[in-house]
Amino acid sequence: MGNLKEINRRRTFAIISHPDAGKTTLTEKLLLYGGAIQVAGAVKSNKIKKTATSDWMEIERQRGISVATSVMGFEYQGSKINILDTPGHQDFQEDTFRTLTAADSVIVVIDVAKGVEPQTEKLVKVCRMRKIPIMVFINKLDRPGKDAFELLDEVEQKLNLKVTPLSWPIGMGADFRGVYNMHFKSLNLFNPGSQVIEESIAFDNLDNPELEEYIGEKATELREDQELATGVYPEFEVEEYLAGDISPVFFGSALNNFGVKELLDVFVQIAPSPTGRETEERFVDPNEDAFSGFVFKIHANMDPNHRDRIAFVRVVSGSFKRNINYLHVRQNRQLKFSSPTAFMAQKKSVIDEVFPGDIVGLHDTGNFKIGDSLTEGEKINFKGMPSFSPELFKYVENADPMRSKQLAKGIDQLMDEGVAQLFKGKHNNRKIIGTVGALQFEVIQYRLEHEYGAKCRFEPINLFKTTWFVSDNEEQLEDFRARKALQIAIDKEGREVFLAESQYSLQMAQSKYSDIEFYFTSEF
Repeated sequence: MGNLKEINRRRTFAIISHPDAGKTTLTEKLLLYGGAIQVAGAVKSNKIKKTATSDWMEIERQRGISVATSVMGFEYQGSKINILDTPGHQDFQEDTFRTLTAADSVIVVIDVAKGVEPQTEKLVKVCRMRKIPIMVFINKLDRPGKDAFELLDEVEQKLNLKVTPLSWPIGMGADFRGVYNMHFKSLNLFNPGSQVIEESIAFDNLDNPELEEYIGEKATELREDQELATGVYPEFEVEEYLAGDISPVFFGSALNNFGVKELLDVFVQIAPSPTGRETEERFVDPNEDAFSGFVFKIHANMDPNHRDRIAFVRVVSGSFKRNINYLHVRQNRQLKFSSPTAFMAQKKSVIDEVFPGDIVGLHDTGNFKIGDSLTEGEKINFKGMPSFSPELFKYVENADPMRSKQLAKGIDQLMDEGVAQLFKGKHNNRKIIGTVGALQFEVIQYRLEHEYGAKCRFEPINLFKTTWFVSDNEEQLEDFRARKALQIAIDKEGREVFLAESQYSLQMAQSKYSDIEFYFTSEF
């Protein structure tokens, strides 16, 4: 129980959105407030040479999108903030789903002009299933967009969230004058082009005639909107937010650094401190003295000069200390870590102790897989880290026979990251890579060449789905293996996988072999 103070001051959250809603820009501005960076970078700009801190992979800088989750920590007003900036692109949603298992709350970023987009719907659905507290930040108010009431209706209907605004926009686009903070009762005026952090004006009575001095003719509009909003939306209750039953909404412009401080100030006040996690054996409470944690992400080559592999571990209970032996539950062996690291995107610093809610990076020589548990000795297995059945498949071939070792090592390490899955045909030993999105093939090819010095080419293969299969009926299994010999492969863990060429062939197999269970995620 000695860690209670440290636990209570931590806030670990993920930022999710559809691509281009401004998620990475918002992350940059939050880091700016925390003093973690001195200058915020643009995610896309030819004029600005500095790129976003969280988009540190070369391919991210070139494409202007996030393709891997970044972890960043900083101190703000006595709280330790841990941000998980996730990829918005649907081709990398599996990385985002896994990251959500490490977050205690979520901020959803929505573009004021585009409103709620399909990728946001999918991600919020996962958060709702897990009852993760959600805040909404409606971004890009300095551009023309949808009416505030219309947007809030859309959020309620499409995301199935009960919302309550804690700030309100004054105008929009070229007409944008600022926001009124309903939580702190303050007026925050927008100064176009200014990246300076400005103080807000305390303003608890909108009937005060001084309001006209600050926002002119917009004063009447703000008063009417506030009266209507107060009548339509429920009062904000922290308990309801923490239970995942109500979502506070904020308005602003991350690019212009506007509305971000208000969001952060409220977030620090109300967001949950680290919560416990379910294991197959029992529920683990963060206040327990014994350390436990799980690997939710693995990343190869964060430092290309050292070819290092880092396992990202979310600390669930106790505290993780440097140079102490911990049990790797799956391998049933003790491991000691001499240089555990804290993150500021790709910048790392060695730390001596971390607490529940923190993310610690462990140098890995190939011991860890996503989902692995690390404890002080108790054998527990954290739940909720599936690999999904891929939807796109290609044969992978060596394009440079002189670099076959580098290619094998590169593919091996990238598959461990969970960016894709590798299957080897039982009858021909050909390697098949399966992904949930087409862009992943491009990322794999790029990273193999630039990080491992290996070249590959992809060849098409006609596949509909891969499914894992198991059965107690040995007779049916043997018959299935014999008849489907050309369509059976082995995954990276040595498990058999059925490569279904069409929906029809999968349905036929399921109906003919009724005692065989077919699984579409690896968690079974």
